[in-house]
Amino acid sequence: MTPEIPKYAPVETAVELLRGLGGQFAVVSNPQYVFPPYDLYPFAPPAAELREGLFGAVMDMDGTTTTTEPLCIHSLETMVRRITNRPTKGVWSGLDQARDYPHIIGNSTTKHVEYLIQTYGSHISLDAVRAWHIRAAAWTLGQGADEGRRREVRSNVLALGAGALLDDRRFHALMVGAVEGSNADTLVGGLVAQFGSAYAIDQTPALVRLSVDIYYQRYHEILARIEAGEGEDVAASVLGQSGGNLIEPMPGVGVYLALIKGWLGADAQGCAPALVAHLQKTGDAEGVDLKGAAELLRTLGAHFAAHPARAAIVTSSIEYEAGIVLGEVFRILQDEVDDWDIPAEKRAFIRQGFADPLAFYNGFITASDSSEIRLKPHRDLYSLALYRIGILPQDFANVAGFEDSESGTIAIRAAGIPLCCALPFHMTRGHTFHAATHTCPGGLPEVILRHRAFLPAGLVL
Repeated sequence: MTPEIPKYAPVETAVELLRGLGGQFAVVSNPQYVFPPYDLYPFAPPAAELREGLFGAVMDMDGTTTTTEPLCIHSLETMVRRITNRPTKGVWSGLDQARDYPHIIGNSTTKHVEYLIQTYGSHISLDAVRAWHIRAAAWTLGQGADEGRRREVRSNVLALGAGALLDDRRFHALMVGAVEGSNADTLVGGLVAQFGSAYAIDQTPALVRLSVDIYYQRYHEILARIEAGEGEDVAASVLGQSGGNLIEPMPGVGVYLALIKGWLGADAQGCAPALVAHLQKTGDAEGVDLKGAAELLRTLGAHFAAHPARAAIVTSSIEYEAGIVLGEVFRILQDEVDDWDIPAEKRAFIRQGFADPLAFYNGFITASDSSEIRLKPHRDLYSLALYRIGILPQDFANVAGFEDSESGTIAIRAAGIPLCCALPFHMTRGHTFHAATHTCPGGLPEVILRHRAFLPAGLVL
């Protein structure tokens, strides 16, 4: 019989309850405006393989499924440049990859911004914050496509005492883009002079709220241009080189997703050359040969054709962002399928399966399903994903979780998933992955070819 869990407990009883949950815990810090300052999460006991096979895969988006981290980093750096009034590299070289990146990839936007304000706070100009927030608020309210962001911006302006700004005709001219260049600068200067003192930025939480709005404005401005078909031009301006894309699938994602869905069947062997080539490029191909890879893929494909798995995307991005990003990712995946050495009718079937990411995933979990204060490394998004795809706690040992960041791996294990695979890439190689049960620098090609997609050997022989 399960012992009764008390509603209230003194410290001694609480300690006993925690001791009964396991030996390892994550200590997750909360935003500064939340009580208590941290939460404790027991980890599920680790597992190296999936006990009875793969029932479901839960995967992060940014950095794990797709390469959008450069866009997020660019938007965060732009925010810092704006609030410190250091617009060019000649004035400030930018974010430091070794020092800053581990703190601004994988957590919630609020925690990213809190770190940056703490780190660069001595350079912040409150007048610059006010001016750029007025610009960000005007763009978001007038041209932003996400209703949740518009509500948040309006709420922030009202909460911080500058509500009269929203009714000013000059602000409305900025909203509709009626003025640009020096004329816009003049309007903003006048608005700051009149309403700037109303902005109550006397504490860090208020500064974080305004800075988050400034970050999102830049991020959503770029997403809007990508959605409008200007992806190559935007990539050139952000990456500083032509011919790249800000949004691309991570290597092996398309093959892995089609494989576990059972779509490839034994024809999966035709995907071996691309996966082996990736491991050769990253230096992770030792002991992997093309013939053996093809045979393994054939047996894996046959297994998943008989036992298809469910898949969920789990991201700290809001639904609007995830929809644009994954739409672009799956568009590129459709083109990739044309290069797979599989029968033409199967290529056509898989291309159709990749036509709509919302239809492809059994669970589509974003920050819009939760709250900024409950995103990774909190467990909530992954717990919700498991519920959405219909996997109960007794079967969590048959789930594989994939993340590229330290906070993401903590969230997976805190959600009760024993098998957590870290897929670090160049921006997250400095992260600590103590929560992960596997770390695969070769990405999903390594997961498939070196680890049999974490299936026990007896299931795929």
